[in-house]
Amino acid sequence: MEKKKIYIARQIDQKGLDKLKEVESFEIVTNPEDKVLSKEELIAKAKGATALVTLLTDKIDADVMDGIGKDLKIIANYAVGYDNIDVEAAKERGICVTNTPEAMTQAVAEHAIGLILCCARRIVEGDKFVRAKKYKGWEPELLLGPEIVGKTLGIVGIGRIGSKLAYIAYHGFGMKIIYNDINHNEDLERNLQAEYASLHELLEKSDFVSLHVPLCKETHHLISREQLAAMKKSSILINTSRGAVIDEKALVEALRDKEIFAAGLDVYENEAVPDEKLIELDNVVLTPHIASATHEARQEMAICVAENIIEVLNGRGAKTPVK
Repeated sequence: MEKKKIYIARQIDQKGLDKLKEVESFEIVTNPEDKVLSKEELIAKAKGATALVTLLTDKIDADVMDGIGKDLKIIANYAVGYDNIDVEAAKERGICVTNTPEAMTQAVAEHAIGLILCCARRIVEGDKFVRAKKYKGWEPELLLGPEIVGKTLGIVGIGRIGSKLAYIAYHGFGMKIIYNDINHNEDLERNLQAEYASLHELLEKSDFVSLHVPLCKETHHLISREQLAAMKKSSILINTSRGAVIDEKALVEALRDKEIFAAGLDVYENEAVPDEKLIELDNVVLTPHIASATHEARQEMAICVAENIIEVLNGRGAKTPVK
């Protein structure tokens, strides 16, 4: 029996690999190099594959799908977001696209809380201050910032991650939750006394704003000069979604001119290349797209990828198909 080629564009957690290897009809081929493959490299290495495991750094368009060949049945994205994949082109070719929506919910929500704390309590600035040997003793006005207990948290995008963040903030810090989304969340309103608001109203009222929307035409530069100007000068902006949801140049200006207090970013408009002017600022905390970087999340992501492939190639429906 001819085996079905499963091509994995970059190393994933071993738990997922082990699950795939249990299927005798699968031939598992993994990119041995710890790097993002070029379009041409990916096509050449994945040619003839029945399943393709991608990461958010892999840009999968119609050319890649056609180059791999007509046997391709599923693209299993090792991520929640799938803006790296031309989903419409996949549908036209009868290729199922899946993601890992449940696996990283807790991890990303925790990271958003971490960024809130780091920005509010100026933890990164404090670390730099000590390492630079500037610390001479306790000072009453040294690196002051706001407490977060009882403050208003505005969440833009109240899906799985936004909802988890709301739960942690409400129960852990007694924060007031307001949110904006295309739909109302009645459970959140009932259980957390959350309030729905327009984006403009949310920005005006919030002490902290956290972004949890997918990147699409409607959300590109959702937060730009006008939106930043609507925020309180004491407010803090957090982004763990996609970089291009924020107009980075506008954010640099707002931070530089103290139009907002601080920002915490895990993602950037040009991935891996944050604006140089952003890097120079002290009132922004920058992390290298690690919001989902926990052992638990990576393991669950890999298992989800494997289960989607097994289901689809056995003629059943995917567990987590992209709509």
